[in-house]
Amino acid sequence: MSESIKTFPQILLDNAEKYGHNKIAIREKDYGIWQSYSWQDYLDQVRDFALGLASLGFKRGDVMAVIGDNRPELYWGLAAAQCLGGVPVPLYQDAIEQELHYILDHSEAKFALAEDQEQSDKLLVLKKEIPRLEYIFYEDPKGMRKYTEPFLMSFTHVQELGRKFGQENPNYFMDEVNKGKPDDLAIICYTSGTTGNPKGVMLLYDAVVRAAKSFMEFEGLTENEEVMAYLPMAWIGDHIFCYAEAIVAGFTPNCPEDTSTVVHDTREIGPTYIFCPPRIWENWLTQVMIKIEDAAWIKRKMFHFFMDIASKAEKLRMAHESVPIGLQIFYQLGRFLVYAPLLDNLGMRKVRVAYTAGEAIGPEIFEFFRSLGMNLKQLYGMTESTALISIQKDGDIDPETVGTPAPGVDIKITENGEVTYKSPGNFVGYYKNPEATEETLIDGYVYSGDAGYITKRGHLKIVDRAKDVSKLTGGTLFAPKYIENKLKFSPFIKEAVAHGMNMDYVAAFIDIDYGAVGNWAERRHIAYTSYTDLAQKPEVYDLIYNEILRVNRSLSEDEQLRGAQIKRFLLLHKELDPDDGEITRTRKVRRKFVAEKYDNLISALYSDKDSVAVDATFTYEDGRTTTMKANLSIREAETF
Repeated sequence: MSESIKTFPQILLDNAEKYGHNKIAIREKDYGIWQSYSWQDYLDQVRDFALGLASLGFKRGDVMAVIGDNRPELYWGLAAAQCLGGVPVPLYQDAIEQELHYILDHSEAKFALAEDQEQSDKLLVLKKEIPRLEYIFYEDPKGMRKYTEPFLMSFTHVQELGRKFGQENPNYFMDEVNKGKPDDLAIICYTSGTTGNPKGVMLLYDAVVRAAKSFMEFEGLTENEEVMAYLPMAWIGDHIFCYAEAIVAGFTPNCPEDTSTVVHDTREIGPTYIFCPPRIWENWLTQVMIKIEDAAWIKRKMFHFFMDIASKAEKLRMAHESVPIGLQIFYQLGRFLVYAPLLDNLGMRKVRVAYTAGEAIGPEIFEFFRSLGMNLKQLYGMTESTALISIQKDGDIDPETVGTPAPGVDIKITENGEVTYKSPGNFVGYYKNPEATEETLIDGYVYSGDAGYITKRGHLKIVDRAKDVSKLTGGTLFAPKYIENKLKFSPFIKEAVAHGMNMDYVAAFIDIDYGAVGNWAERRHIAYTSYTDLAQKPEVYDLIYNEILRVNRSLSEDEQLRGAQIKRFLLLHKELDPDDGEITRTRKVRRKFVAEKYDNLISALYSDKDSVAVDATFTYEDGRTTTMKANLSIREAETF
């Protein structure tokens, strides 16, 4: 019942009373040293900042934007706004000014909390265009000494104002926290905007707390978990796992020193519980394969031999079949020689449960990490459900599905194959967008926009975005994301875009992984000067050709998708970039935009041309642009 649900500020008060200074609430690595804060420290920091906000006129219902990498101060700022009945709106830290302008203006944010000088500069430019934005606060003072704007203040200065305000108004903080109700708006999370402007998803405390409790009960999470807080705070995944669950369960998020030190910092912490989108698992797999390629031949042979053993054993386990004794013996030997050392190198030896979510993961990538002995499971969720729709159960894993409905969730498939659901974490609507709300939220069910079905085992299988699933002219099912995920299992492919809707065959754009392919080229003494130069090397085309053959062989084994093998492909001259509008901040392809921008490349793929000229424009983070010309080769691929 809602009556038993508290707001996050109220739960924070309970945690401070229960744990005091005896338990770590959050850690941050700064200058190479882990800084720890107890639950009492957490509350004190939040209280001081909240009172500082109040002294500056922050009122119930006001919106505060939060932007930057994961830092305790940004989480405290988020909680402080909630303490006063305000609504935090987290933003993607790598968003360009145009994207930020829309959300800041649309959300009617009056306050903004930034991590550092870089983020503050973005907001200072936007404040000139958005007069409603009254105050900007920053956490890191580095480089901010000569900024003199009266509305620009440091986090610590606001806290000083708060301590003074608290002395003059001793009951203000508790009075405001106690006014909070379960049906108050807790946060507005903006979607990534694959088809247009992002939508503001309104989530109540009731929904977010229920979702957090459901995850905790399902996985048996306790106050002793350690998690890494490194994903964008604007993403619902970070909010539910590193803020909501951390407060409700009382466990400890750990903020890495920098995005470049995540793997190293993870090894130091040894998390027990992790959550990563597929692109992170893909990146880790790429790093592993690069290191293996650089290893001595005997280590390469041993790695591939034991990974083959692990793959066979894991496939039998997932199929609920017995593993032969000989395979078990070799697996245990592989655990000692390969699997455990590799998990330890990734900092995941202590991981008890791991999730992948955000979009579909390639079955091969999923199987690879499970083969190591990691309890990796697929989770299906959306911002609109507070990430809670379906989860794979221990002992009931299928790499092709996203598990069974989570506790309290009802899933229905419409006649046209669209997945709809009713979840305890359901949103109440899109901010200032009743039309979109009426289209998406019908009779308590959210229409996901994903095409899928329930398997004989009761699992939900997502095929693709409903609007993207179509057929080739010959009648073969065309699910572009499914094909793209198979391609991205390769350590040499960072991104892919499959084409084929209403066409005779499937063709593809391929983005090479610059680091992995560059490493491969250097070992073979292949000289190159840039991404474009490397991508157009005949040797690199041969490399990617073999990866496409692997995918085509796999597709040939699927009766429904046999006719959707890739027939022609080209290697793009640049990486698909969110700054250029080609992918979202969560790395989802904006298909319509890509199709319009590169229509000449698509036309060439469906012609008899063996090359196509391209005149490209690049956008830098500060808005500057540059152009380049290139001639892209087109290759035919063998089908089976």
